[in-house]
Order: sequence, then C-alpha cells, then structure tokens
Amino acid sequence: MPSAVSPQWQEKASDFFQSSGFKIKEAGNSAGTFVGEVAKDAKVNVADAAEKVGSVVKSRWAIFQQPSTRHAMQERFIAAAATTSMFLRKGFSETKEKVVVGKIKVEEVAKMTAEKSKNLLTDIERWQKGVASTDVFGIPIELAVQHQQSTTPIPTILMKCADSLILSGLNSLELFKAQGDKKVIRQLVSFYNQDPNASVPEGVSSVDIAALIKCYIASLPDPLTTFELFDDIRNARSSIHLMRNILKKLPTVNYMTLELITALLLRVSQKSLLNKMDARSLAMEMAPIIMWQKDHRPEHYKQFWIQTPKLDSKASLDSASNYSGWDMLSEDGEIKDASSSIPLDDGMPVDFHAIEVIQCLIEHHNAVFTDANETVW
Repeated sequence: MPSAVSPQWQEKASDFFQSSGFKIKEAGNSAGTFVGEVAKDAKVNVADAAEKVGSVVKSRWAIFQQPSTRHAMQERFIAAAATTSMFLRKGFSETKEKVVVGKIKVEEVAKMTAEKSKNLLTDIERWQKGVASTDVFGIPIELAVQHQQSTTPIPTILMKCADSLILSGLNSLELFKAQGDKKVIRQLVSFYNQDPNASVPEGVSSVDIAALIKCYIASLPDPLTTFELFDDIRNARSSIHLMRNILKKLPTVNYMTLELITALLLRVSQKSLLNKMDARSLAMEMAPIIMWQKDHRPEHYKQFWIQTPKLDSKASLDSASNYSGWDMLSEDGEIKDASSSIPLDDGMPVDFHAIEVIQCLIEHHNAVFTDANETVW
C-alpha cells in the first residue's frame, strides 16, 4: 500500500531538484567557458613562442649572411684547420725523431757488437798462430825492440811506464807490491798490443802502471837475465866487481832493459819513507819475474796477456776460447770479478839468492852498470 507523503515534503523535494539542476547547468557553463579561455591562451602562447623562435632564427641567419660574420667564421675554420694540421705535423715529426734515435741506437749497438766480435776473432787468430805481429806481450824482448819506432834498445812500453812513475807515482804506497786491477791491466795489455808506441793513458793509477811493468817482464818467454847466465849471476851476488863483469855477457837489449828496471827500482826505494818499499821489499817482488829457471816461469801473470802457447788440438782451442772470450767480453759484475786483485804467490819456492841479486842491483846500481848509458830522469 503506497505510503502517504506529506504535500509539504513533496514541495521541498521539488524545489531541491530544481535548484540542483540549475547549479549543475551553471557549473557546466562555467567549466566550458574556462576550458575555452585556457585553450585560447595556450594557442596564443604557442603562436607567440613560434613567432619568437622564428625571429631568433631569422636574426641569426641574417647575421650569418653578413660578409663580416661570414669572413670571421671562415677565419675560425681556417685557424682550426691550421691548428689541427700543426698538431698532426708535430706528432709525425716527433715520431720520425724517435725512429731516427732508435735507429742510431741500434746502429751503435750493432757497431759495438761487431767490434767485440772482431776483437774476439783477432784474439782467436792470435791463439792459433802464437802472437800477432803487433803484440809486445809474450814475445821475445829482442823482437819487441825490432818492431818499435824508437832506436833505444829498450822496449818502449817500459820506458813510457817508467817515465810516468818518475813524474808522479813514486810516492804511491807499496808500489810494485800493491795489487792491481785485473780489468785495467787487461785493457792496458790490449791497448799496447795494438799500439806499442802509445803513451800511458791519462787516469791510470801508479799501482796499475807498476803492475803492467811486472806483467810485461813476466810475459817474456825467457828471463831477463837469460837461462845461460842464471847460475853465474846468482853466484856473483856478493861481489859487485864480479857481478858487473858477468852482466856484460848479457845481450844488449837484456842488459839495457835490466839497467832501466833497476834504476827505476832505485828511485822507488829512495822514497821508501813514503811508499814503504825499500830495496829488499822491491827485490822480493821483482826477483821471481826477472830471474827464473826453466819450468819455473811465473805463470800466474799469463792471464793478463792474450798470447797463449801454441794449441795442439781443437779441444784446447775451444777451452782457450771459452775462457779468454768470456773474459774479454765480460763487463762489471759479469762472469769475472773485474776488480779482483793480481795474485802474487804462484806456489813456487822462494829463491832467496835471486832476491839478493836484485837487491844488490838496486842498492849498487850505479857501481854495477858503469858501462851503460845510465838512465837519467
């Protein structure tokens, strides 16, 4: 059964719906108007933005079309291109210089290697043939004098070394006893084998010069006093008169060389307060290499000159090559201890009579060598 509704409530409901419809319609009209205005503003803004962009582009284009601007841009492009070209040329130039430097270094290394190989081959040839024609170490003393430029019957190398010691080396401590540098001695031996008439290189110490003198005397195939007169000289050690007469029997080269050496030793002994080497001390160092019998040669000095005995077989050649080749090519810290000292004791028995002979020749030098062209410094 339908409910009874009060006429008063029906009237209020009708008024409410009418009022709501009007407000909705009004809100719709307002929304449409707002959207239309927003769209219109947006259209205007877009048009303005497009106009501004076009104006800017047109302005820039107009600037680019101006001759001055175009010229400036061209200059910039040219400058940029020139800078790029400069960097490229510089890079190529530096690369080329590095290649040249590298080539030079390679050539230097190749040259050094070739020189060492040449020296090694030359030394092997020496071992096979005995000694080279220019060698002064390991050959008879009379041959050394024949090959030299000087007419004095004394090996030039001894005169050069003696002069050098007289000028600046007599005060060196333990001269002719102090141990020399193996590497320096080998270099000097090689140096004089190539140029027997050369002067002593600058910078060589007095100790090494004295050691070179000892090395040269020890390299002689026969002793300076000869085998034939060994006993006679030994027995004349107590008589200056007898010693003088026996020494006159020596070959001229041996006699003059012995006079030079003992004159030098006399000068060294006169500085014994400074160098600690008197006549006795010098005689002990020099006697074993000046006077020796057959089969008693001081072999420990052989390591310093290149000449070796004639080789009897390929095996002995290989052995000598392995030793001396490495020895010659070795640098500091390689294979050999280049700074090790020269051995002074080869295990041979000491000949005190020979020591007394040399001591006599030093102390009584002027009385013994009266007929010689006495060495004067």
